[in-house]
Order: sequence, then C-alpha cells, then structure tokens
Amino acid sequence: MKLVIAVIKPFKLDEVRDALTRIGVHGMTVTEVKGYGRQKGHTEIYRGAEYAVNFLPKIRIEVAVSSEQIDQVVDAVSNAAKTGQIGDGKIFVTPIEQAVRIRTGETDVDAL
Repeated sequence: MKLVIAVIKPFKLDEVRDALTRIGVHGMTVTEVKGYGRQKGHTEIYRGAEYAVNFLPKIRIEVAVSSEQIDQVVDAVSNAAKTGQIGDGKIFVTPIEQAVRIRTGETDVDAL
C-alpha cells in the first residue's frame, strides 16, 4: 500500500478528482494549505500599495492506494494537475505500513 500526497493549484482540484475517479480511486482527503517552492511567492498590488505574498494557496490531496495502482495514480494526478506554468505542484509517494477501517475492522488493502 502507498500514500500519494499531491500539492496542486486550487483550480485543478475537480480535474484531479475526476481523473482519479476514472481509474477507480474513490476516496481522498483534501486540505487547503499555503506554501511555496521555487517561485518563492509573488507580489501583488492592493489599493495602490505593493506587497509580497510569500505563501501561495494550494490544495493538498492524500490518496491511499494499493501498490499495483501507484503508477496509474501518479500519471492521472500529474496529467490532470499540469498547466505547464511554474507552481504546478509536487507528488510524493510514501509506504503505508497498516490501514484499518474503523467501522468494519477490515485491514490493509481491504480497508482502502
């Protein structure tokens, strides 16, 4: 089992969710976060005053999948979230040692 963590632009969330649903991934956790990468934020003008925005709004998606699905999931998220512009985001894949569905007690892949 693997945990896929993707940090994407907020307006790409629906496209990523649809892409994951098409390949059979039906559960995800979504969190609104702020951060920056190589672009290091940007400047904006508000009421004539320029100010720096150091942390940009992003969406963090977490999806638990079987190890066999990992390449499909990474490709789906990558293709759906890509704009070709700086700040498209990152995808991280980490192992999951154990999963338990609280309601039924199912474990590991059955709990996903």
